Amino acid sequence: MASTPPPTPPAHSTHPGAGGARVPTGIRALVVEDEVAMAALVGSYLEREGFEVTLSHDGLEAVRVAREVDPDVVVLDLGLPGRDGVEVCRELRTFSDAYVVMLTARTDEVDTLIGLSVGADDYMTKPFSPRELVARLRAMLRRPRAVGAGPVSSPADRAGMRTFGPLTIDPVGRDVWLEDEPVALTRTEFDVLAALSERPRMAFTRRQLVDTVWGEAWVGDEHLVDVHVGHLRRKLGDDATEPRFIRTVRGVGYRMGTGQ
Repeated sequence: MASTPPPTPPAHSTHPGAGGARVPTGIRALVVEDEVAMAALVGSYLEREGFEVTLSHDGLEAVRVAREVDPDVVVLDLGLPGRDGVEVCRELRTFSDAYVVMLTARTDEVDTLIGLSVGADDYMTKPFSPRELVARLRAMLRRPRAVGAGPVSSPADRAGMRTFGPLTIDPVGRDVWLEDEPVALTRTEFDVLAALSERPRMAFTRRQLVDTVWGEAWVGDEHLVDVHVGHLRRKLGDDATEPRFIRTVRGVGYRMGTGQ
């Protein structure tokens, strides 16, 4: 009698525990990568750091899984079956503020900019070091988070605000208002704005912003900062030729504007 074939593995799975894993941190990670061996490798490194890891190998499935597990961080491959990483990231941003690191085998800068334009926080080009990936995720997770004080109806509801003309920033609640209307920013966009607004008279170099937002151990293209500044300007209605909120300092980098 012919033996019964083994069942087809599901499109996503919780990665089995690795030997020597650290005490669980409660941090949920979703790894979306169609190369099964690569996904398993990344998952094993994350589990050793105490992450609760879920794997997905398909773009369409990844969105459904993300709704189920509500990840804190997402490692997202750009080239996926079903739906590519850019589309997955765009949909993730409609319901999740998880940190997203895009993985790409393509070195074309346009691909990187497209990925970041839909809300990715960082990217890595294959081949990459899983240890470096873990270090970047750790650096992101060390950033300040909202304190969960509940919804805020207007800037007047809290003290300690930073005000630049019609722009108001609440560094504690991580809220931003423009003309008393809330502005939806990703975590990284807020972190860049918070860094600039904390020392508004300082002209930050790209490296200084990278060290402040991504961490001193971050290694990569520092023009990542320019992409996020461009997103901020667009969301704040800021004209790059005559900016009110984020000014370009020629030969240096950026500093906060007065809002005028």
